[in-house]
Amino acid sequence: MASNPDVTGRFNAYRAASDAIDASRGGFYPRLDLSANVGRDRDSIDSRTPESQSISRSGAALTLTQLLWDGLATSRDVGRLGHERLARYFEVVDVTEQTALEAARAYYDVLRYRRLVTLAEDNFVQHRGAFNQINSRVRAGVGRGVDLEQAAARLALAESNLSTEVSNLHDVSARYQRVVGEAPPASLPLPTPLRAAIPASANDAAAEAIRRSPTISATVESLRSARSAVGVRESAYQPKVEARVRAGAGRNFDGVQDQRRDSTAEIVLNWNLFNGGSDQARVRQQTKLLTQAEDLRDKACRDVRQTVAIAYNDTRKLSDQLSYLDRNTIAIEKARDAYRQQFDIGQRSLLDLLNAENELYTARRSYANAEYDLGIAYLRTQASMNQLSAQLGLARDQAAPEAPDDASGWAVDGDAPTRCPADAIVSPPIDFEALSRRAASGTGPATPIAAGVSTLPAAVVAPAAVAAGGSPLTRLNGWAAAWEAKDLPRYLGFYAPGFTPAQGSVAAWKARRQAMLTKSGSISVKLDSIDAKAVSPTVTQTRFKQSYSSNGYADVTAKSLTWQLIDGQWFIIKESNL
Repeated sequence: MASNPDVTGRFNAYRAASDAIDASRGGFYPRLDLSANVGRDRDSIDSRTPESQSISRSGAALTLTQLLWDGLATSRDVGRLGHERLARYFEVVDVTEQTALEAARAYYDVLRYRRLVTLAEDNFVQHRGAFNQINSRVRAGVGRGVDLEQAAARLALAESNLSTEVSNLHDVSARYQRVVGEAPPASLPLPTPLRAAIPASANDAAAEAIRRSPTISATVESLRSARSAVGVRESAYQPKVEARVRAGAGRNFDGVQDQRRDSTAEIVLNWNLFNGGSDQARVRQQTKLLTQAEDLRDKACRDVRQTVAIAYNDTRKLSDQLSYLDRNTIAIEKARDAYRQQFDIGQRSLLDLLNAENELYTARRSYANAEYDLGIAYLRTQASMNQLSAQLGLARDQAAPEAPDDASGWAVDGDAPTRCPADAIVSPPIDFEALSRRAASGTGPATPIAAGVSTLPAAVVAPAAVAAGGSPLTRLNGWAAAWEAKDLPRYLGFYAPGFTPAQGSVAAWKARRQAMLTKSGSISVKLDSIDAKAVSPTVTQTRFKQSYSSNGYADVTAKSLTWQLIDGQWFIIKESNL
């Protein structure tokens, strides 16, 4: 890790960000300037005799300047750069995790293609042996020439396959050298798949990945940096006040005849009153960049969610495939051995035998690929949850720099992604028994379904449950009305006792809600396009479009609330933005 250019490049960017903070913090300290000059002045005054005069002058001066007020521009800029440094730190952690993944993937691929080369060599040996056997029969006059041509064609294909696998091994070895920094050793032990700490469900894996992802953390800090940059731009509306002390000496100092010394102490205020609207335009520009930062944060979250969903599904899919491929390989190997014996006694043709050899080679190759793909799938899942380096036993100084002080206790708080619920797509199960019954009955092909969509009918909410606790739609309207009325206790009463927010702690979630409701001004909440779906007799999901507006703020979001019937009343157990 310490020698990988991707890691060291990000680490140098992190160190540069630390130096940028020191550079900005220098604005809090006094500035001392030394100036020196030598020259000749000439002027002409009508009321003076003689009218034109000239003097030679020289001198040097020291000026001490201390910033007193700049509209908090320097303070806000230091804060902005602090967020930039944290963003660079999380980028180092992310690139370290990705580099560890690439190194481990290259390790697996070198093992994979070494094994595939061995399989291709064995396949070549089998075809070469068959070719030699047929060639001997043809020369003895007991074989057919067409059989020899078929054997020669299959032998040429085996040679091509071997050449391809050797070329692939060369390419992955070069990739290993690029990532690790050295060529792969001659002997590489087969590692055990990293199954430890893998969550039990795809949704749990998605939630863990979103919570721990350094990519999302970096975009959150970039968002906070953009927010601070808005404040820096707004500081231009304020005056700038400085204290200056100047002392100098020389001959005819400052162009005043016979003056040898001069000292000045003053408070200087500089307040721009108009500059063509540039300051307002810069504030608007930075505000739009802040909105862009929010979009990039949500995009990063969706990318992470997709990555972990695919990787996690691959661990399940490939585990099942390995058992199928193992049975397939064993069956084909038995068939090949039987074909060879039958060929020797003339009960099977050469084409049958060669087809069996190719089928066995393909089966062994598929099994090897699936085996290594499974190991890589576990690596990808661990990396997507930011725990691959820990699983590989990488020490902190090997993986990333020590975290800055402001990273201790870091939390996303109110800057969590708003358009990225931790709901992973679940691969639909395969009902082999139903398919077998269709095969036995000769039923035609079924209508294809969308991936991740259940074919089971939705459960209907029991009328008794509706009568006892009202309908979820009634509770939904009451939830919106409580928020609009700024009634915090009533609003929180709609949530189940065990409710857990998608991001952050319950305490932080309640604090954010309280802060929003205690702001001055009225709140308007309108719900449109409401859709209710019964998941079970006691669980219902409502989806809707929420139009929200308050003092100086408005947005439109798609939301989902999942309700559960508890002790005769419907409560929210899950809340997410779509």
